[in-house]
Amino acid sequence: MGGDYAPRQNVSGVVSAARQVKGRFEIVLVGDKHKIQSQLSRHFRTQDLAITIEHASEKVEMNESPAVALKQKKYTSIAVAMQLHKEGKVDAVVSAGNTGATLASALFQLRKIKNVNRPAIGSLLPNGRSVTFLIDAGTNVDCKPRQLYEFGVMGSIFVSNLFNIDNPRVGLLNIGSEKSKGNEQAQQTYEIFENSELNFVGNVEGNAILRNKADVVVCDGFVGNVILKFAESFNSVFSSNLRRRIGKRLQYNIGAYLLKPAFRRLKKTFDYAEYGGVPLLGVNGVVIICHGSSNPKAIRNAILEAEKVINENINEKIERKLSLKASPANEA
Repeated sequence: MGGDYAPRQNVSGVVSAARQVKGRFEIVLVGDKHKIQSQLSRHFRTQDLAITIEHASEKVEMNESPAVALKQKKYTSIAVAMQLHKEGKVDAVVSAGNTGATLASALFQLRKIKNVNRPAIGSLLPNGRSVTFLIDAGTNVDCKPRQLYEFGVMGSIFVSNLFNIDNPRVGLLNIGSEKSKGNEQAQQTYEIFENSELNFVGNVEGNAILRNKADVVVCDGFVGNVILKFAESFNSVFSSNLRRRIGKRLQYNIGAYLLKPAFRRLKKTFDYAEYGGVPLLGVNGVVIICHGSSNPKAIRNAILEAEKVINENINEKIERKLSLKASPANEA
């Protein structure tokens, strides 16, 4: 029930995913049963798809306080979905709703993975050849060096398993590439990374994120969220400016027509829907958080991403990695 266009876009994305996987797994739609059934009826032969409905009588509005909503509303779609996950009735939760409520519900009901100090949201950004995983993208605004190290470990495991990248390059976001750059937090974190088993490539600056300088870029959630919101605006700003500059001039329109395939590929590269959602790493479950304006393609891809996270046993690998006695995280 969450998102700007719920439940229509969410249901359409689920139907698309269900048709693609052909019964490989079941999808449970959690929310107002009557509204969901009404949207399902708009699609052809959904009765043959592995889709079921779990009724939830309430929902968290996008402008509501997550803490207040979860305390006062016991049967929101996100709370019911998390309870199903906690009880093992579903293996993952995908949500395009209130991010704060999703985080709070996941932490309250699923708890954290053993040895994880703080869970973190990651975000996939295009780098020209593949993607760069930015972590944290908004969960923790103030971080200690140990927590940033854990983000690097979780991000490295996620990228390695979902994108088949051997020994992912991990960079620390900073205001300069030199070891001495940055504040005390950044310098202490650099020392931990430098002495860790991770493939640490040193400090990376903001202009290196989209230039394939690292597979994982680590930062606190305050900085990460600013970068994410800026990156999300690029596609629409670029497109609108391009259209305005082309205008009605004949030669520009001819050139634009000839370059249309290239523009289409460029737009696809920077389209968040291609990557579905962002994982909440560090919780004892699989939670994928989608953009509030997610279209059906984004919902479908987020569901497929959740399946990959489950199959790759990401949480077990994170717990095992951070349990090592030699982990430098124990030193900070």
